[in-house]
Amino acid sequence: MIDQHTPARPPAAGHTVLVVEDDASIRTLLTSALGAAGYTVASAADGQEAMFRAGATRPDLIVLDVMLPDTDGFRVIRDLRAQGVYTPVLFLTARSGVEDRIIGLSSGGDDYVTKPFHVQEVLLRIRAILRRGSAPPSATGARPPLRHADLTLDETTREVRRADRLLSLSPTEFRLLACLLAQPERVLEKSEILQQVWRYDFSGDSRIVDTYIKNLRRKIDRDPPALIHTVRGVGYCLRLPRDENRPTAP
Repeated sequence: MIDQHTPARPPAAGHTVLVVEDDASIRTLLTSALGAAGYTVASAADGQEAMFRAGATRPDLIVLDVMLPDTDGFRVIRDLRAQGVYTPVLFLTARSGVEDRIIGLSSGGDDYVTKPFHVQEVLLRIRAILRRGSAPPSATGARPPLRHADLTLDETTREVRRADRLLSLSPTEFRLLACLLAQPERVLEKSEILQQVWRYDFSGDSRIVDTYIKNLRRKIDRDPPALIHTVRGVGYCLRLPRDENRPTAP
């Protein structure tokens, strides 16, 4: 049974959420709860309608059911990402297995809630995702770009470049790279990456970090030298290969 309790204090308004759910009762419950919380809400009952609504409403976040009558949520998010749409996605599904969770998140999803769920939890997860994606600029103005070797990440323009190549990253990939790039040469444990990027520990399962690192490497390290390195049994580090990590003259 789905708990219909909602928080007494609504979050700040101004965001649009697209709810994609084929079960009419769940769709109505979520749209009502989101509306009461101050969000502008659009809805869709299948994958085709979801693609149309995503283009028409340009939502700030999509709540996406995995099991849809005409396709699955994983395919929907892959199609959106292929079109250059990187709207954050919160998956809803009855599949509770770790492998399904990893598939959903590695497809480009930002979070994952299993059914039955508490509406309050869904609202809190949505708020956390939107907060991660809209961090305010520093008090002194625009943040300086993060740089290491020929890699640059600009948190103000949301652009990432490797040499002269502009890279297209999902919101989660962007946060993961920013986490690594903010502390170059330092080995980050997987648990630390989970807390900094996802803000919680996924019940202690760190394979989602491995999956996202693999995706990020395909984009960042397509051209040599490789910058993302594995420290076995510990975590990951962003640095030049040791034999190339020499100081250069100014």
